[in-house]
Amino acid sequence: MRFEETGLETFKSDLNRLDEIMKSHGLVREGQWDYERVTYDHKFEVREGTYYLRIQGHVVEGDVGKHDAIIQLMTPLLGKHYYPHGVEYGEGEDFPKHLVKTCEKVLADVKKDVEAFAY
Repeated sequence: MRFEETGLETFKSDLNRLDEIMKSHGLVREGQWDYERVTYDHKFEVREGTYYLRIQGHVVEGDVGKHDAIIQLMTPLLGKHYYPHGVEYGEGEDFPKHLVKTCEKVLADVKKDVEAFAY
């Protein structure tokens, strides 16, 4: 599921500041990066299954490995995890309304914080 109306994809932010903001909202980057891309995930384990709220970004300047990059955020996603195959984001997925509402709140909070430091 894509969260098209968040406005997050309009922001560019410093990687280090972004790491702090995302972590404060339960989104972690961990090892999910390369020198040109980053991915922040928030894992939700609810009665209906395991889901991931994912915010990705790509480098517009600098290098992630050197912790010196400007990141352009992309449209957030919500996916359901299927063991052992991975996460599915497709249109055919059914996402619990309470989870979608929670994700919308997290995204609004992230946007507010990123907006204060965006380029």
